Amino acid sequence: MRRVAKLSAACIATAALAVTATACGSTSSDNNASPSSSSGGGKGGVKIGLAYDVGGRGDRSFNDSAARGADKAEKEFGGSIKELTAKTSDTPADREQRLTDLAQAGYNPVIAIGYTYAPAVEKVAKQFPKTSFGLVDSVVNGTNVDSITFTEEQSSYLAGVAAALKTKKDHVGFIGGVDIPLIKKFEAGYVQGVHDTNAKVKVDVQYLSHGSDTSGFASPDKGKEAAQGMLDNGADVIYSAAGSSGNGAIEAVHGVKGAWAIGVDSDQYSIPGLAQYKDAILTSAVKNVDVGVYDLIQSVHNGKPLTGNNVYSLAKNGVSLATSGGFLNDIQSKLDAAKQKIVSGQIKVKTTP
Repeated sequence: MRRVAKLSAACIATAALAVTATACGSTSSDNNASPSSSSGGGKGGVKIGLAYDVGGRGDRSFNDSAARGADKAEKEFGGSIKELTAKTSDTPADREQRLTDLAQAGYNPVIAIGYTYAPAVEKVAKQFPKTSFGLVDSVVNGTNVDSITFTEEQSSYLAGVAAALKTKKDHVGFIGGVDIPLIKKFEAGYVQGVHDTNAKVKVDVQYLSHGSDTSGFASPDKGKEAAQGMLDNGADVIYSAAGSSGNGAIEAVHGVKGAWAIGVDSDQYSIPGLAQYKDAILTSAVKNVDVGVYDLIQSVHNGKPLTGNNVYSLAKNGVSLATSGGFLNDIQSKLDAAKQKIVSGQIKVKTTP
């Protein structure tokens, strides 16, 4: 999923969900972003280049998970982090330039956060064969490319099981940021988990944008409106795979007694910026982007850069279902049973609806 908080318009649009004014202004959404503050920088340090998806650091979801991996590596290995962030108006040339700027400046690895960077990574990695590139959420073949992918459908299946067990109205919802194959994986797993648990439960599905329009990942106002519509229609559990747009959905759910929101990518119950809504966050389908990012940086630091397609699955704790808040305690045994069936292969989770 994806993202927002660096888009000042998004910060303004939903003040209740925005980061503080300082946080909204502390990061940049253009190619002139300055390096983040760094505690490292000594010998043996790693110069980490991060090209975020729309929203960037501060989205409380997808990009923030990537940022945690880079922060951990910087703390352990020293060095510095340079962060650049995509805009919803990006062209392919913009993405290529962003990666080129990082590679030319000597950052290694250069990590692209999000599937939209795939063509740019494929092209730019060939131009800088001595630089290691990372790509999250898509696969590019290259001798110096680590494609970091996840089995999002598996954690989404568990979210569906939880939703089916917690709904009191036999009516739940799914909000997708952008109608693309990646987000369809979230939908497919969720709907399957719901119906495998209780075939009577109705699932409403809505996408916020389509195709090359990535605004659905960075529009909390759209997320709030979509969630409110589902709530008005009778749904009482809503799962959003929509980056920072999901923040708006969480806000809407919080306003309805007895309703639950399910977060995505990060454990959103534990995100400080969402603290006022946490009593409505049933769980989150966590995608450990931070682990994939950290693994690549560590491999570069050790002189043995990862390459190929490294898949982070439920069995490898690459994805999971958060338990913060204790709201799943009464159904945890059923969730554990479902998880085991997925890991063992007894349950095959669909990747398309």
